[in-house]
Amino acid sequence: MNPKRRIPILYFVFLLVVLICWALYVRNIDLLALYAKRWPSALTMVFGSFVAGSSPEGSAAISYPIFTLLLNIPPAVARNFSFAIQSIGMTSATLLILGLRVKVEWNYIRFVTIGGLFGLVFGTYAIVPLVSPAMAKLFFVSLWLSFGLTLWMQNRRPARKVYDAISNFNKKDIIVLILCGFIGGMISSLFGTGINIFTYCIMTIYYGISEKVATPSSVIIMTIETIFGIFLHTQIVKDFQPAAFEMWLACVPIVIFFAPLGAYIVSKLPRKRIAQFLYLVLFIQFFGAMWVIKPTGMKLVMCIAVLFIGLAVFSYLAKMAKARKIALE
Repeated sequence: MNPKRRIPILYFVFLLVVLICWALYVRNIDLLALYAKRWPSALTMVFGSFVAGSSPEGSAAISYPIFTLLLNIPPAVARNFSFAIQSIGMTSATLLILGLRVKVEWNYIRFVTIGGLFGLVFGTYAIVPLVSPAMAKLFFVSLWLSFGLTLWMQNRRPARKVYDAISNFNKKDIIVLILCGFIGGMISSLFGTGINIFTYCIMTIYYGISEKVATPSSVIIMTIETIFGIFLHTQIVKDFQPAAFEMWLACVPIVIFFAPLGAYIVSKLPRKRIAQFLYLVLFIQFFGAMWVIKPTGMKLVMCIAVLFIGLAVFSYLAKMAKARKIALE
């Protein structure tokens, strides 16, 4: 079948169902009043949902820093909103990816997701209560900047070889992916996103998977994680706030178009353009956080420590990747 003629039927069905349900609900509320109150959220998600579909970062990579740093929205509200809105935007992006048969790495998706669901539950109950809002924001941007710098250094090498799938996949790889998924799930419990970009780091640096394959794969992983996350917070923990619901309602008709648009565009871009777009997002969110929070004392020390530890870890992964490649040859 010609890829140009593939029709993502499930995406269009999902689009229709969501828009009809949304329209039926908002008939009974003052829609103008809603947007007068929540227009900053809607505007943020124009960019956030596009990033969610076009990069390994969920829309929370945009919404979480802006909401918590610029709009003074409590981190718990920003996190719950992220889970809720990604359940629409990233689901639609995933259905488009599957419908267009974009190449993904299914071993990566399968085993990271298993670990991620357990990590999300553990993090929700054991990690979230221990982390202060300011520290959470700074940790978020510092860790991902360290990854962006590492990937940039890796891609500066003209001879960097990339793959579409994990070579010689074995039991050790299953353990690595489940463990990384567990850690990523704990990160997602704090921010509403994280498992996608964290495991994307492992895939691109350690396994040498092409950004064109790792990106849509990470979107599918975050979709599953975010659907479980919103179920966890609405049905089990039951801490889903009215403010998060209002913002979600205002953003639904935006993300259902812009997230799949991002997924479609990234499927047409060359690998290096995808990586360059990711660098830009990571640098903007880090320096934006520094400008808004202006960390001093222990907060500044924590930022620097996370940045350098992240660089050390990701650089070590790059060295391990070389050893793995030699062992397989």
